[in-house]
Amino acid sequence: MAELGVAVAADALDLAELRTLSNRELLWKLLRKPQFVVCSLALLGFFAMAAVPTLFTSVDPRSCDLAQSRGASTAGHPFGFDVQGCDYFANVIYGARPSVLVSVVGSAGAFLLAAVLGLLAGYFPGIVDSLISRTADVLFSLPPLVAVIVLLNSVQDRSIWVIVGVLLMIGWPAGMRLMRSSVFSVRNREFVQAARSVGVPPLRILRKHVFPNAMAPLLAQTTLGVGGLVGLEAALTFLGVGLQPPSISWGSQFGVAASYRDTPHLFIWPSLFISTMTISFMIIGDSIRDALDPKLLR
Repeated sequence: MAELGVAVAADALDLAELRTLSNRELLWKLLRKPQFVVCSLALLGFFAMAAVPTLFTSVDPRSCDLAQSRGASTAGHPFGFDVQGCDYFANVIYGARPSVLVSVVGSAGAFLLAAVLGLLAGYFPGIVDSLISRTADVLFSLPPLVAVIVLLNSVQDRSIWVIVGVLLMIGWPAGMRLMRSSVFSVRNREFVQAARSVGVPPLRILRKHVFPNAMAPLLAQTTLGVGGLVGLEAALTFLGVGLQPPSISWGSQFGVAASYRDTPHLFIWPSLFISTMTISFMIIGDSIRDALDPKLLR
């Protein structure tokens, strides 16, 4: 029996090493795709814009001159001026932070929440699975956008973190269902049964064996959904239930531009940045999904 335990442990170690090699192969496969590299560089630019906007402009976005209201582009002001005469380039640069934070933090939080709940629901059938799944069913019965609007309307001080919290509250069930179904297909495979047979604790099995082999569909879905959160944040702010003044965001710029249709640059620049960021996230998510699809592996 001791020799059998040693052999099983060795097999489990071999499987873990194979998983590491698979991750390296995945990264190499992604880096060989030009669209993945270009979109990754674009996102790095947006992240830098959100983290350190002074790298891109030294102009204060709240330094305004009403005499320049809705003015066209001039030297030193490539995007022109907004309604209050503020430099529009600086406003667009500083408006990147809410979109990046909501999309990235919201997607990362939803991934972790869905992964943990999906692991527990898929690996522990019975009371745990029923409790998590029935809670998800209740949230599935609510229209997502309506629920988000109602919840945000009930909060007076709507900060970025409040918006992220509401999106997490509504958005985790779909990812949990996907993770749960992946865990169902993994929990009875040979390497998981081998780990159980040598007395490995359940939490260690989930962390070391089940999660690395069940996370691929959820990861692909999450990366594809990040772009949607960028547009959702802009839409919520445009509808008046997102960030509040004096916060600067692309969504608030859309709201102002809707009242001044004879000034196209107020609409063009934030829409261009939102579209670029959304498409970049979606192309990266699509690349990851294709790389993880076993039907496409050769």
